[in-house]
Amino acid sequence: MSAISQTKLYEQLLPKLGKEATESLITFSESKTKSEVENTCKHLASREDLANTKSDLIQWMFVFWIGQVIATFGFILLFLRK
Repeated sequence: MSAISQTKLYEQLLPKLGKEATESLITFSESKTKSEVENTCKHLASREDLANTKSDLIQWMFVFWIGQVIATFGFILLFLRK
């Protein structure tokens, strides 16, 4: 939370909850938010992951491309023999 949001939240909750409860609630919400952001960031792909994925895709594209060329060449030879 930004400092302004925290201040507004503190000012609004202070009369209803008291000083200690308000501070505890704000501290809890900050720690909960921070832990959720950290957990989310753990599952994001890094540049190394993206590079590995890219190289894997290029390898498979090459394999399928070669297969397609061989199949096309085979069909051409099949029709030329008739």
